[in-house]
Amino acid sequence: MSIRVLVADDNEITRRGLLWILGTSGDIEVCGEATDGEEAVVRAGETGPDVVLLDVRMPGVDGMTALPRLLSLPRPPKVLMLTTFHEDEQVRTALRAGAAGFLLKDTPPEDLLRAIRDVHSGHGALGPPVAKRLVDGLARSSPAVDAEERARLDSLTARELDVLRLLARGLTNSDIAAELGTTEGTVKGYVSAVLSKLGAQSRVQAARVAYRAGLDTA
Repeated sequence: MSIRVLVADDNEITRRGLLWILGTSGDIEVCGEATDGEEAVVRAGETGPDVVLLDVRMPGVDGMTALPRLLSLPRPPKVLMLTTFHEDEQVRTALRAGAAGFLLKDTPPEDLLRAIRDVHSGHGALGPPVAKRLVDGLARSSPAVDAEERARLDSLTARELDVLRLLARGLTNSDIAAELGTTEGTVKGYVSAVLSKLGAQSRVQAARVAYRAGLDTA
């Protein structure tokens, strides 16, 4: 079954580029497009997309305003925010509001398609530049890990620590699999184990622990 995607971006050139990229994939179907947040909410209500690619900055109703409205629809889509800016506070606000991911618009096509598949399957997606800036900022503003978090980190196996370091760099499951020479399915299992052992609700929370603990994620 295809992943139904709605594209919302006021820039026609950017929007057409996104539509072209999505059209190269055999498992993703474009079910609509919008030029502002208001239209995105209306079109999403009409077409029931699985994922919405939502530009942060649009005239009128912008992406940040449209996000909670999209998530309150009877059949809420997963929302993947797109931006040309590295605005950390916007990233944090969007994630707190329920966005499934945050990517820069210059993300390579294969990474964009992978991110759509990841959020559709219930995983978060943060482009590496966004993830690095976000968790680094959170780490600087947070105290070092406490005894309980240290015990949780100590419960990780060597391979799970490897996975934690890589996800803290913003790598996707596919990228981690390539780095470790294993399968994406195996990595998904490791990521689930890492989140469970750390008591983290998301990859970002796990990455925050990694940075606060001083793990080498460079």
